[in-house]
Amino acid sequence: MTRDDALIMEVPTKVDRNLAQSATAHAFDILLTPLSRPDLGEIRIDEELFAIGRGEAPFAAYPTDATSVLSRRHARIFSEDGAVYVADLGSKNGTHVNGAVVAQQPAALRDGDELSFGAELSYRVRLYPRAPVQQSGLAVALTPMRQDVGLQPIVITGFPFLVSKADDTFARYRDAYPHQVNYLSRRHAHLYLKGGAPWIEDLGSTNGTFVNGARLGDHAVRVGPGDVLAFGGTHFVYRLDIEHEADGDATATRSSVVERPVAVPASDMGAAGTPAGVSPVIEDDPDKTTFVGAADSFLDIFCVDYAAKHEDEVNLEPMPDAAHAAQGGAHAPAPRKRGRAALMCAEVARTFGLGDRAQTARAVRWSVAVVLAAGVVGGGLYWRSAPDRSLDRLMADHQYARAAEVADDYLAQHPSDPKYQAIGTEAMLNAFVPPWIEKLRTRDFVGAETVLAHMRGSSRHNTDARALVDELAWVGSVSRFAAERGGDDARIRLYRDEGEIRRLLAHWEQDAKAHQRALDRIANTVPVFGETYAGTLSALRKLQNDDAVYLAAIERLNASIATELGREQPEALQSMLAEYRDKYPRLAGLDGTDADLKQYIALIQALRNRMLGPLTAQMAAVHFTTPPFRAAYDKLAAEKLPPASIAEQYVAATQAWLRGEGEAAASALGRIEAGPWADELSKDIAHKRQVLEQFAALPRARGSAGYEDQLLGLHAMLDPDADAWYVRAIDGDVNAIREAALRRANLLLNRAATAWRQYRNNGLIGGEQRLEAGISAKFRSQAKLLADAQADARQGLRIYTQLKADEITQWSKTRDDIQAEVDLQRRSLNDLRMVLDPAVLKAKLALVGEPSPTATVAASPGGRR
Repeated sequence: MTRDDALIMEVPTKVDRNLAQSATAHAFDILLTPLSRPDLGEIRIDEELFAIGRGEAPFAAYPTDATSVLSRRHARIFSEDGAVYVADLGSKNGTHVNGAVVAQQPAALRDGDELSFGAELSYRVRLYPRAPVQQSGLAVALTPMRQDVGLQPIVITGFPFLVSKADDTFARYRDAYPHQVNYLSRRHAHLYLKGGAPWIEDLGSTNGTFVNGARLGDHAVRVGPGDVLAFGGTHFVYRLDIEHEADGDATATRSSVVERPVAVPASDMGAAGTPAGVSPVIEDDPDKTTFVGAADSFLDIFCVDYAAKHEDEVNLEPMPDAAHAAQGGAHAPAPRKRGRAALMCAEVARTFGLGDRAQTARAVRWSVAVVLAAGVVGGGLYWRSAPDRSLDRLMADHQYARAAEVADDYLAQHPSDPKYQAIGTEAMLNAFVPPWIEKLRTRDFVGAETVLAHMRGSSRHNTDARALVDELAWVGSVSRFAAERGGDDARIRLYRDEGEIRRLLAHWEQDAKAHQRALDRIANTVPVFGETYAGTLSALRKLQNDDAVYLAAIERLNASIATELGREQPEALQSMLAEYRDKYPRLAGLDGTDADLKQYIALIQALRNRMLGPLTAQMAAVHFTTPPFRAAYDKLAAEKLPPASIAEQYVAATQAWLRGEGEAAASALGRIEAGPWADELSKDIAHKRQVLEQFAALPRARGSAGYEDQLLGLHAMLDPDADAWYVRAIDGDVNAIREAALRRANLLLNRAATAWRQYRNNGLIGGEQRLEAGISAKFRSQAKLLADAQADARQGLRIYTQLKADEITQWSKTRDDIQAEVDLQRRSLNDLRMVLDPAVLKAKLALVGEPSPTATVAASPGGRR
């Protein structure tokens, strides 16, 4: 589920707040009881607005591991119209109510709801109704600091108050000051009451909110009398004062007129009895004050519109600083200093005012000098303004690419010139962004990279433009990644997409506000970029959702794979992979992981059984395609598998054996220095020598009384796969005595069933016998019954299999039950390797039977005995 698809619960339509609110602060005490981290303690909320963020109280005092899921501006909880809501502020890890994502609009909270921030910080919501608290008759007066722009004072009695360019309080100035109004955002900032005092919070505006010259960050700040507030720049700058009014004044509505002057502290009065630097408010002229008595809705204030911010115009003028604010805003400019040309002209004028001849001669000489000086100065000025005229002409003719080059050439000599940086950036964007967008639209990403290269070439000396080119490169990377995957909703390719998703998100989250301001600026300069910008923000939100859901799931899967492979228990991963297929349908690549798992299970089984033939065959055949299995195999090969040289020699000898070159194979095996695998190699050599001996004796025994027993004995000891050549060599002779062979197989299987039944009747080998420091007679007799039953069952079923007899099915369960008991006893004994003497352990393992070459050596569901 993406943020935009989340269910938004019970968001009421905005009504007339004058009638609905009745100046109430809140109607609930809110208690958040921690579910995921009980050690953090409860959070009691008795305020109308409560901030959630890793730098806010009480979260700032929590351990880092507890608050790592929180963003700096994560969410807000607020009370309004007899209900409680939570709003997410575009956090990285999201906010959920009962598992539903809180997206662009606030969600209502009920008593008993589960409220979670990210995946690891969750609370139970408890609401306790209480009597509404009457707000005090507090009013905030905002007095304009500038006298020259016709701003009206604002008196606010209804809280919260939203500063917005869409509201008539500020929109009324759009005709006279369109740019200054557009420097405001639709949700720029809001003033609200907390503890009976006014507070102000910036809502992520493009051009910022300033208190006494300092730009607000992620936290709200308390404001008081005399503080200077600036919204978006140096135009909408106000001094704040606090008044206490009668209740009757609260009936006014937004943009109504107050019929009394704004109260100003006496300390701020000028000589004429007016505030310093402020136009006086005349009581007889009520149109000079905007009175705001209707509160805005927190529901509107915290509705997040991700795609609308690019409508804001980026303000490039210097922001107000503290010194400027303290001095009461803009002052009249100082008198300009007269230059040389002006002084010369003044001297000429004075000279021509004189009457005598000498003075006249001097006047002529001075006039000539002035003309020459004026020519030199004018020529210099003309020459110096040549780049300006060239840029103006190129921009007027829409020759943007050439204008960008001219500006960049100038910046090579004057790198810090803000005018040429701004014009060069504008020209570069107008020249290259439209064709770049077209390349993205047609999915010509190589062409788009070429356009970006041209942009970088035209802004080599323009640091301002280069920063915007980097932003466009990121947008192109997002578009290309989405297209190559098959769209924003395409499947997440396991072990392919994680790195790129994290890289794209890391770039954005490094400074999301700065990136947003840069992209807003591009959209304001090149409006056609707006659609691409909105699409990028939509793709970004989906990547953030994929990060929170799928990438987190992949991390858990990798951790489980590493754990189980480290324990050499890969079988435990089979159920997990099956669960992932059902739970994460957009996760692609699980088939490759499953194929690697099957290879690893076969390898581990051969390693457990310490059978060099199957083990080296597996080592030669495995090919792991996924990183965690490749890493686990490399570790296994370095620590536990036979060295590659031994494996290669063993495979070569095995191939010779399969070709019927028995003596050569046995001799090759004898030359291998097996080291830790010497015992296993000796058993294999002994088996092959026995096969060779009996195979060579068959022709000599043909026609004798014991021939059939010799043939069937050899047939029974052969493995259909490992000894395939010898099986084929005697296949004709065995078929000739088929009936006798089947009788022998039936005899072996009946004998196996008898030994198995006697083993169970005597009592299975238990833990106390396995723990014996020595080998008791009971252990030895029971182990012999079990091993004999296994050997007879294997040989009998092998004959049935080779002769393709129908009776094989009825004996398979007996053989499997015997083998399962053998595997269980061997596993239980291996678990005691830290307790038993190694020699005793080895002897007991040899007595209880051979391990299964294919079945997993695992305890039965009933557990160990």
